[in-house]
Amino acid sequence: MSTTLAPSRIQAPILGIAAVVAAALFVQLIGFGGRQAALLPIGIALGVSLYHAAFGFSSAYRNAVVAGDLSAVAAQVVMLAAAILLFAPVLAHGSAFGRPVVGAIAPVGVSMAFGAFVFGIGMQLAGGCASGTLYTAGGGNARMLLVLVFFCVGGFWASLHMHWWSALPGIGAVSLGETLGWGVAVPLQLAALGLIYGGLRLAGGRHKQPLWWAGGFSRQRLLTGPWPLLFSAGLLALLNWLTLVVAGHPWSITWAFALWTAKIAAVLGWDPATSPFWSGGFQQAALARSVLADTVSVMNFGILLGALAAAALAGRVAPSARIPMGSLAAAVIGGLIMGYGARLAYGCNIGAFFSGVASGSLHGWVWILCAVAGNLIGIRLRPLFRLPM
Repeated sequence: MSTTLAPSRIQAPILGIAAVVAAALFVQLIGFGGRQAALLPIGIALGVSLYHAAFGFSSAYRNAVVAGDLSAVAAQVVMLAAAILLFAPVLAHGSAFGRPVVGAIAPVGVSMAFGAFVFGIGMQLAGGCASGTLYTAGGGNARMLLVLVFFCVGGFWASLHMHWWSALPGIGAVSLGETLGWGVAVPLQLAALGLIYGGLRLAGGRHKQPLWWAGGFSRQRLLTGPWPLLFSAGLLALLNWLTLVVAGHPWSITWAFALWTAKIAAVLGWDPATSPFWSGGFQQAALARSVLADTVSVMNFGILLGALAAAALAGRVAPSARIPMGSLAAAVIGGLIMGYGARLAYGCNIGAFFSGVASGSLHGWVWILCAVAGNLIGIRLRPLFRLPM
């Protein structure tokens, strides 16, 4: 039998609050254009998909290393393969429905590799990646809300040092689609995913969680969760493609964290003109506009609301302020170095890895190699903070 939740467990008041806030925000976004308004429901759908499947990256890598469980890694492979196939025709054409689109292509260099490495350490200490932090914080996890705060601070902190980091050696941005041709880049990336998964299987990895609807599909389970990993993986690939088409760029998360903190710092007296990074035209324009004009911010708000709604449907909104000191310290440190690393690496597990690989960017592949190395260290550090393995 499938596991379902009784309707009485649905937290209707919290669900109502999420719906009212989403509706009010949607009305506000209409004033910023149809694109901004359309991005909110996409973000909400992402939040629901992430929460109902508990689709995380840090736990996926930890389970693979500690328990040999490849279930979540297999779902990521499927998600990436689907996104590559969805993205390629759009990016090769350069537009969608008459509007230009660009992939998540970023430079490869020392700073980018180091950023991904420390991000990998941070995600194990924090207990969540960028998307994991958003959906668990949105779902009512007080500890992950603290991680989110320090994630934002870390991203802003790194932005103040970007002029130094960007001067380190690198080879620049490399688009595999443009360099090799999409007819070569797509099968090459799919083959790489297959080889990675096959290698992990040969190393002894197995699926220890159901990847599809164990016990059968039910409408109640669709509403309240939990969702199988492969179902959520397919939705995430589709929603990232929809983001590309609507926003003109793939799904991203961490730029908004640095922006929010920079806006708060400016209110408190910080002068953006003192920072080479924030003196750039794009950054100055973002600081001058409302956060509702920022596509990444709007989608992040949607993810938070979607996760809150999903948690209310599942009856799991029960924040607790009781956080052990070791876990508290790990949350602060993990959040800070994830934020710092994400800014150096031009993104996180979503903007750099998921969207980067889907876009055929070499930096997406370099990112995951360096982030996995960081994860291995982060996993070894968890016992120091009395975090469960």
